[in-house]
Parts: sequence; C-alpha cells; structure tokens
Amino acid sequence: MKYWLFFSAKIVTAVALFAGIWLTMEALLPDPVMFGGVKLRRFGQDLTWTTAIFGYFLAGAGTLYVIVLDQRYRCRTCLRRLRMPVNSGAWDQMLRIGTPQVEYICPFGHGTLNVKLVHFAGREGDDWREHDDNIWRELESLSGNGRK
Repeated sequence: MKYWLFFSAKIVTAVALFAGIWLTMEALLPDPVMFGGVKLRRFGQDLTWTTAIFGYFLAGAGTLYVIVLDQRYRCRTCLRRLRMPVNSGAWDQMLRIGTPQVEYICPFGHGTLNVKLVHFAGREGDDWREHDDNIWRELESLSGNGRK
C-alpha cells in the first residue's frame, strides 16, 4: 500500500507542478494577435504558443516516464532504490542458458526484482519476489550444514 501511495504522491506533485507551469505560461506569453478582426487560436496558428505547448507536452511526458521508471526500481516494502544488479543468461546462447535478465535486490533484503531484457511476445512483466523477514534463515537453509 505504501508503494502505491508514494507513486500517487509523485504523480500529484507532478500534476501540481505542471499546473503551475501552465499558469505561468498564460501569464508570461502574449495573447495571439488579431488578424482581420479574428482572434487566432493559441495552438496551431500562433508560433509562440505552439512551441510553448510542444515543449510543455514533451516535459510532461518525460516527467511521467521518469516517475514510472523510478517507481519500477523501488522496493515494494521500504521504497528504497533497488541495488546490486546481477546479470544472468547470455545473448548468444539464449536457448541453452536462458534469456538475458538482470536481478536487483533490496539493500535490506525485502525482496528481489527480476527484469527480463528480451521480450519475445509482447512486454513481459517484471518478477518481484518477496523474501522472509529473517534473511539468515534463508541463507542457512541454502548452506545445508545444519548448524545451530
């Protein structure tokens, strides 16, 4: 739940920022000129406004892309950035070893994110695996020594 609230907060902040930018554009840019008694529209007929709206759209789309990309590489539990990328698979031996992928881990051991680098049939979702609260229990089970 915290993950989606943080995402929503970033989106709301971006919307508020771009609403302020729009109001600033309306205050600073001149109105389109009158031509033959007809007031021209802002977009498509006035070059200043058309360029400003184009830049506004590009900045908005870029901001949304960065927000989604940043959220994708965050821990679902503690919201920290995922770290320690580990590459697996091979590009030249996909059928034998497996498709190339990158695995990121939460610095506090909450889980791992497996991102596939090759998409054969559309976009495959990322695989988030949550770990136990006690990371040592998982490591001891993998060692097989049975130490206590």
